[in-house]
Amino acid sequence: MIYIQINPSLKTSLNPELLKRAAQRTLAHQSATTDADLTIVLTDDNQVRELNRGYRGADATTDVLSFPAHEKNPESGASYLGDVLISVPRADEQASAAGHSLEVEAQLLVVHGVLHLLGHDHAEADEKARMWAAQSEILASLGLDSIIT
Repeated sequence: MIYIQINPSLKTSLNPELLKRAAQRTLAHQSATTDADLTIVLTDDNQVRELNRGYRGADATTDVLSFPAHEKNPESGASYLGDVLISVPRADEQASAAGHSLEVEAQLLVVHGVLHLLGHDHAEADEKARMWAAQSEILASLGLDSIIT
């Protein structure tokens, strides 16, 4: 199951179903179990900056953070992959700069974040090439060819 949490102080009209679909498409593309659980958190710059500082030592906001868990739910036995946090204000800024909607940018960030939960990284050139190729294929399958970078 894909859970969506929205920071109560955040005012957003993002459609949770679009975000869930992007996550499900990413899981399917990567041949990951589609019955795994994960949480997508829509939040603000302050929370993302605080978590980025606490967990990555970077005192700056960013668009998306992923926290892999790879645990099992003791009751259901389902895998819990982790959490993807998206700064909606940052995503909105990036969408405006790129000339597309917040909905499109948020789907890109969900795909990117879920790929991180599944073990992708972009620290090295070869890792980045693999991750960007997967991201491009998933975005194309979502009909978002126009934002493939």
